[in-house]
This record gives sequence, C-alpha cells and structure tokens, in this order.
Amino acid sequence: MQFENLDVWKRSRCLSIEVYKALRDLKDYSFKDQVTRSVLSVPSNIAEGIEREYKKEKIRYLIIAKGSLGEFRTQIDIGSEIGYIQKDIANGWIQEAVELSKMLAAFIKTMENTLATSN
Repeated sequence: MQFENLDVWKRSRCLSIEVYKALRDLKDYSFKDQVTRSVLSVPSNIAEGIEREYKKEKIRYLIIAKGSLGEFRTQIDIGSEIGYIQKDIANGWIQEAVELSKMLAAFIKTMENTLATSN
C-alpha cells in the first residue's frame, strides 16, 4: 500500500496546502506556526504510519494524525472567533477536518480488525 494512493492522505495534503496559502500573510507568527504544524502533521503522520513495518505502528501514527485534526479544528475555531480566518473559510476547513477524521477512524478500525484476526 502506498500512502500517495490513499484518499485520506490526498485530501489532507490538499487541506494543508490550502491552509498554508491562506495564512501566508498572517502576522501572528505563533498562531500561524501552530495551525500549520497541526494541519501538516496529518498527511505527514499518515505517510509515516503507512511506511512503518508493523500494523500496530501504522495504527499508532494514524491515531496521531486523527488527534492532529482535533487540534487543527480547535485552532481554526479560535482563529475564526478572533478574526484571523473568515467564518466561511473556517467552517469549510472544519468540515473537511471532520470528514478526514471519520475517514481515519474507519481506516484505523479496519486495521485493528485485521490485526485482531491475524493473531
């Protein structure tokens, strides 16, 4: 399995690119750094997990990616409330993060089930 072929990786990669471009001119560098780190963590951890040898390791990195989506959603919600991110853009990003989280949850469950049946 190649991570580049996974829809969840493709979509999280696109979200990362979109966020980086949208926040390019934001002057609050600390906030921008935190948001871009959390969103970039998603496709990065998916890729790292898939490249791992053992299923338990793969699952661990997918869980980390899912956690990063929660972190990202929180930051975008706050960024929207303080006026850094337009509400409609923030809502779109949050919705995409929710969908990606559901995709990862299903993927993790599938991997856990194959791990349980292989023991």
